[in-house]
Amino acid sequence: MWSMKGGSTPRQILSEELEELRKVIIAHHLSAGQKASGRTMASLRVDVSEESGTLWGRNAFGVLETGRRGGKVPMGFQAIIRQWMKDKGIKATPIPYKTDRPHKYTPEQRGEMSLSFLIARKIKREGTRLFRTGGRDDIYSNAIPEAVRRVGDRMLQLVGVEVDSIKINKTINV
Repeated sequence: MWSMKGGSTPRQILSEELEELRKVIIAHHLSAGQKASGRTMASLRVDVSEESGTLWGRNAFGVLETGRRGGKVPMGFQAIIRQWMKDKGIKATPIPYKTDRPHKYTPEQRGEMSLSFLIARKIKREGTRLFRTGGRDDIYSNAIPEAVRRVGDRMLQLVGVEVDSIKINKTINV
């Protein structure tokens, strides 16, 4: 089993660096003001085995940098947008009724439904604002190459320690 001074193994190195990458991505996500419900951040998890390491995230993770293009939307998209509005604290202007008879929805609910419909339709037709403005590359694209470099440096250091250990053992046995 390989280990560095201090007892680091390849598995520990991967685990530490992927956990650090997870923290950096979350910090970038928060500083960009993208957090709504927190489900995307909560979905980020590190999985390390003896042979590999993976940073997992939910399917929607990719759109943090690119935005969502227009086109087909999931079933219940307007309800998803209404929940997003609630998570972000976005309030709609109430739409009052013109009659005094009993109504199914409150004026506030009518305003929320109207605004969520318009937002959902705009996204379906044109994509999100992030997509329309060309996206960004500061949530995870810049952090991943840096993490890969750190893993490589630490693994090379680990191999160097092992090579030095082999040289010392060979010299002593002569």
